[in-house]
Amino acid sequence: MVKQFKQTIAIALGSFIALTAQTAMAHDPIFGIGPHVLFKDGVEVALELESEKAGRDDEQGIGIEMTYGITGDWAAGVTLPYEFKDDGTDNSDGIGDLALFTKYRFWREDSLGLQESAAVFLKVITDTASNSKTPSIGKGTTDTIVGLTYGYEGRKWYRWASARYRFNGKNNAGIERGDKILIDFVGGIRPNLTGYLETDIVYLLELNGEFGKRARLNGSELANTGGTEWFISPGIFWTQRNFAIKAGVQIPVYSNLNGNQDESDYRAKMSFEWHY
Repeated sequence: MVKQFKQTIAIALGSFIALTAQTAMAHDPIFGIGPHVLFKDGVEVALELESEKAGRDDEQGIGIEMTYGITGDWAAGVTLPYEFKDDGTDNSDGIGDLALFTKYRFWREDSLGLQESAAVFLKVITDTASNSKTPSIGKGTTDTIVGLTYGYEGRKWYRWASARYRFNGKNNAGIERGDKILIDFVGGIRPNLTGYLETDIVYLLELNGEFGKRARLNGSELANTGGTEWFISPGIFWTQRNFAIKAGVQIPVYSNLNGNQDESDYRAKMSFEWHY
């Protein structure tokens, strides 16, 4: 499974880098969300790699995301992941749940060397994976995420804050998966003030919180579901004109999960983005 995952990543990376070797863009957090949207008729293609571990559960994923700038303040896109899962006794892989998303920036204020903005966010995660030959891939429901985000982007300093609510659906087993609240606070610094044609690096530090409600079955709450987790997440945002690499790791610092659940060991994410 690990060998297959590495081979898939190598092929995908090789293809993606060949397409994006040309080398700009506004910044957004790695694990949270920010108010950045594309310019009108702009296109962003991203290759995303993710990995997470909690107890015996080990998951990796690779996904392609495409975003289109409908206007200068409104963007929409689609994400298609491929997932690898190992629970310690069995492993599986397959195409994950297709997701559709949109973001609308409703406020923006520019001043010398500074931009502040705010946006609303909507994402629908479909139930497409459960119809595949690998039913263990996917969650078995259609979920919806709505959110609000604020961003402060200066020449040297950055900060973001966001709140999202995830409405989780009922799966085929009749389990009403508990909804989640996601909270993010992010700071960033650009140590060296660079020009547009120069390589640019911003270092990020995120505080990510998750508050999950208990799942329910036939009106009764399930004991080993829901709870709270907080993560400290260092990361880096590297850009060269219209090409960017983002990478970060979520390190758990607080956990209060209900009943008998495995706490998160880590979560990691890396993405390669190209605007044109």
